This record gives sequence, structure tokens and C-alpha cells, in this order.
Amino acid sequence: MAVKQLKAKTKAFFEKAFPERQIYHRSGGSVRYVSISPWRQAMIAGAATLVVGWCLFATVAVLLRGPGMDSGGGSLDKQSARLERELRQARAAEQTALHLLETRTQDFNSAIVEAKSRHETLKKLLSSLQGGDTASAIVLNGSNATMLIDSTIEEGDPRQSRPEWSSGDDRDGVFRAPTDKLIGEQALLLDSFEEEAVLRSETARGVIRLTGVPASRVLEQSGVGGPLVPVSFAANGKPLESITDPFERRIYEVEARLYEAQLYEKALRSLPLGIPVQGSYRETSGFGYRTDPFGRGTAFHEGTDLAAFTGAPLIASAPGKIIYAGVKGGYGRTVEIDHGGGFRTLYGHMNSISAKVGDTVALGQKVGTMGSTGRSTGPHLHYEIYFRGKSYDPIKFLRAGKHVH
Repeated sequence: MAVKQLKAKTKAFFEKAFPERQIYHRSGGSVRYVSISPWRQAMIAGAATLVVGWCLFATVAVLLRGPGMDSGGGSLDKQSARLERELRQARAAEQTALHLLETRTQDFNSAIVEAKSRHETLKKLLSSLQGGDTASAIVLNGSNATMLIDSTIEEGDPRQSRPEWSSGDDRDGVFRAPTDKLIGEQALLLDSFEEEAVLRSETARGVIRLTGVPASRVLEQSGVGGPLVPVSFAANGKPLESITDPFERRIYEVEARLYEAQLYEKALRSLPLGIPVQGSYRETSGFGYRTDPFGRGTAFHEGTDLAAFTGAPLIASAPGKIIYAGVKGGYGRTVEIDHGGGFRTLYGHMNSISAKVGDTVALGQKVGTMGSTGRSTGPHLHYEIYFRGKSYDPIKFLRAGKHVH
């Protein structure tokens, strides 16, 4: 019984003297901690006690045996010199360990700051990739670098795999290894971001090409300023040649891809890809040369005839502004909409008009009803699409719109 009580008291004294301790380290929004167990504390305390005891013992021995140095024939001088040398070596080792700990701590803090900065950059890219308004999710400007985007999908070379990521630092140790792994994972994220941006760009460009309008002309008309697009978000005003950090160069490349995708998607929103008739309809006459329905030979039909029933709602095929609403020769009651970017649509033979010049209309907003006014043989919509004054086949736009709306 007495032995159990002694063990219990010993254990209680040990836990009270050496409770488990945790050292917390806060950096930015993350908190890290290191746990020091009671046994490790006891070992450290024992080692410290031995060192201090040895120092005290050596000091006292030197002081007490000082008067006998002459009788010892100089042996005490040798022992004292040896002890002083060992003491200096111990102090030097202590300073070296402290300096190494300080260096490793600085490296660790620098790595944390670097990783945090890179995560902020990745968050901006991810926000742009996931944002609804992709054209304004990230604002890019500058004139230090350009990227050629006036090319077709077929012209591109096959994608090559990226070289293995390297942080540019070969230090080893427990401080750097986790951050090196994190940086490698960030590189993989950048690769996936680039793949997503390329997919979006190629998809938008493919939809534009389905309409028969050259994608490069659409971008030029959208106010881009030609096929060369300035990019400088990642470079921060520095020329690309001066960027040596691999992460900054990858950010630059991914950002350029993302900006290209945003340009195509912005241009895509100005295209009249929606269906101009609300409800079911049928195509009665296509775009191009045809026999005149009134028996006056062959004529070029600059639009497409979509038939339904008198009074069928006619809606805007893209956002825009009403530039004409009234009677227009053989078109009868007509509405024209300017969609921006060089695109314009015309609605002819309408029964009624529910918009006026200057109105801004949204995609799918009603502009009137189907009729048979003007030079018409029955109720239908004569629908035309113009880009920079040239007419294009509306059926191609309707088919391309199935990939968007």
C-alpha cells in the first residue's frame, strides 16, 4: 500500500513539475504548434542540470586546487587549460546551435510568407475562373508583354507537359520540406487553371467560328485593339525576360491564357445567338439565292424566314439597343437592334411593335409580335443578322447558340 502511495505521489509530482507544454506559432491567418511531452522536458532539464553541475564542479575544482599548482609540477595548469578549452568549445557549439535555429526559423517564416502570397495569387485566379462576369473578374493592363491570339484551333501545336516543378532552393530539413511540397501542389493547381482557361478560350472561339464570322475580326471590333493583348498582372510592370522566379513566370502564362478566354467570352456575349421567336417555329426560307415568292425570278435572300402564327412573341436574340422601330418598305413593320461589337439584327413583317428607338433590351425581351406586313405571303418573321454591314446566315447563329443558351 505504501509503495502504491509513493508511486502515486511520484507520478503527481512528475506531472506537476513537467506538465505537457505546447508552443504556438501564429503567422497570418494560420496557427501552428509543437507539443513537448513531460518525458522530453525531464530529459532536457536533466541535461541542463548536468551541464550546469559540470561547469560548477570544474570552476570550484580550479579555485580550490589553485594553491597546489606549484607542487603539482604544472599538471594543474594543463588541466585548467583543458577545462577552459572544453568550456570554450561548448560555448561555441551553443552559439552555432542558436545561430542554426535562428536561420532555420527565418527560413520557415519566409517560406510561410511566400506560400501565403502565392495562395492569394491563386485565389485571384480561381475567383476569375469561377466568377460569373469573367470579363471583369480580374483587371489586366500594361504594355510590357503581349500575347498573339489571332490564330485558329488547328494552328496550335500539341500541348507539352510542364517540366517538374522546382522551388529553386535545395535546402533540406524539417522546415523547408513541407513548404516545398505545398509549392509543388500550387504548381499543379496552376496547370489545372491553365487547362481550364484554354478550354474556355477554345470553346468560345469554336462557337464564334460556327457563326461563319472570323473570330479575329470579332475581337478587333470588340475594342481589343488588334490581335496583340497586353498582359502585366503577374509581371508587375517588369519585362517577361527579367522574371526569373518560376512561380511568377507560370502566373504570367496562366494569366495570359485567362485573359484570352475572357476576351473571347466577352465577344461571345455580343453575338445574337438567341432564338428570336418565343415558342415553336419552323424554317420556311433560308439564307442565300432563292426563287422570288412573287414570281419575279431569282433574288438573294439576306435573312431567314421563321414561321409560327400571327401574334407569336418576337424576342431579342442578344442584349442591345433599338435603333429602328417602324415601317420600312417591303419589310413592313420592322425593328432593328444594335448589339454592339459590330452586330445588328433586323426583324421584318411584324404584326406589332412593343419597343421604341433608344430602348435598351435584354436577351429574351419582347420587341413585338409576328405578322405578315410588307412584302409577305403569310405570317412569319424575316430575320437578318449583320456584322460590320455584311449579312450572315442566321441559321448558323441559331445552331451556334445551342452551345451557349
